[in-house]
Amino acid sequence: MKERNIAVCVILSIVTCGIYGIYWMYCLVEESNTMTGCDGPGGVTVILLTIVTCGIYGWYWLYSVGKRIDELQESEGSAGGNNAILYLILAIFELAIVDYCLIQNEINKRA
Repeated sequence: MKERNIAVCVILSIVTCGIYGIYWMYCLVEESNTMTGCDGPGGVTVILLTIVTCGIYGWYWLYSVGKRIDELQESEGSAGGNNAILYLILAIFELAIVDYCLIQNEINKRA
């Protein structure tokens, strides 16, 4: 897992009109699978399914990674929150980049 500067990732996503955001999503999928020990779909699969379903699969992925982060936090002894619900609500309101920042923060804590 690689620690990334969240502000730089957001700025690059905006400057490149979302191209870096797609790469960032790929990295988040791969690293969240590693972090949680899940054998879920890979980054390319998640991105393609998100494109084909016009974003709906992306909502599902954000919800499922939120659940896995909650379970990971509970297993570490910290209070697991409602990350899954939070990620889904933010995604529905077109704020998935905030979800990416929150997921990256969790990855940075463990990197």
